[in-house]
Amino acid sequence: MAYIDYYKILGIDKKASADDVKKAYRKLARKYHPDVNPGDKEAERKFKEINEANEVLSHPENREKYDKYGEHWKHGEEYEKARQQQQHSQQNQSYGGFSGADFGEGADFSDFFQSMFGGGAGGGFGRSSRGSASGKFKGQDISAELNLHLRDAAKTHQQTFDINGKKVRLTIPAGVADGQKIKLKGHGNPGYNGGPDGDLYITFNIAEDPHFKRNGDNLSADITIDLYTAILGGEVNVKTLDGSVKLKVKPETQSGIKVRLKGKGFPVYKKEGEFGDLVLTYQVKLPTKLSSREKELFQQLKDLQS
Repeated sequence: MAYIDYYKILGIDKKASADDVKKAYRKLARKYHPDVNPGDKEAERKFKEINEANEVLSHPENREKYDKYGEHWKHGEEYEKARQQQQHSQQNQSYGGFSGADFGEGADFSDFFQSMFGGGAGGGFGRSSRGSASGKFKGQDISAELNLHLRDAAKTHQQTFDINGKKVRLTIPAGVADGQKIKLKGHGNPGYNGGPDGDLYITFNIAEDPHFKRNGDNLSADITIDLYTAILGGEVNVKTLDGSVKLKVKPETQSGIKVRLKGKGFPVYKKEGEFGDLVLTYQVKLPTKLSSREKELFQQLKDLQS
C-alpha cells in the first residue's frame, strides 16, 4: 500500500486540532464536491481522497494509530496483540515464524506487517501450526458527514450514497438535529480473519434556513405587518413548514410582540405525529414616501394624541 499523507491532503499539520481538521475538510469538500464539479474526474478523485483523510483524522483513535503506524494504521491492533503475546510467551516459544521477534518499543513496523499481510517467507502471523493465533478482529469504524436542508430534515426520506465502493441506502427519520450522529452497524471497513465488519458513523449537518430558525423542536420566524394592520388589526398569511395559515392580528399590535402557533414547529425525532411550536415575532413596517396629504393626516393624529 502506498503511503498517503492525510495531513497534506487536508492542508494541515500534525499538530492541527480536531476543529482544524473539521474546518479544513468542510472547506475542501465544498470545493471538490461532485455537485459543484459535474463530470470532473480529477475533482472526483480529490473528493474521495479528502473523505478518506477525514475518516481517519476526525476519529481520535484512528488518528492516533495513523500517527503511529503510518500506512499500516488499519492493522495496528494486530501488531499490538502480537507484541503482547510475544511479551507473555516463553523465551524460545515460536509464533508461526516470529520466534524471537522483537516487538518492543521502536520496532520496525514495516517488516512485521509485510510478514503478517504481505506473504513473507515462513508464513504470516495467524497461519502458524497453532491455527489463527491472531484471532478475529473487527474492521475499522469509519465516519461520514451528510448535509441536509432544514426542510429535508423535517420529513422522513431515503438517501443513497457510496461508502467504500458500496451503495448504502439510509432512511433518515424526520426531526434529526444538526450535529446528530447515527451508527450503521456493519457498514465500515471489512473485518480481519473472519471478524465482523466495522461500523459507519454518520453526522448530520443541517444548513440554516432563510426563513426559519430552529431551537430544538420549535421554530421561530419574523412576520412583517404594515402600520395600518398593526394599529387597526386584520389578517396576514404566515408561512409554515408544510404550507401557510391565516393569522389574526389584534389591534394595536406592537413591534416585537410574539405569538405561538401550537404544533406548527419541527417534527419530534422518532415520535410520529408530534411537533414543536412555531414562534412568530411581529415586525411593524413603517410607511415611506408619504404624500403631503398623508403627512397632514399623521400630524392631525399626533395633535389628537397630544
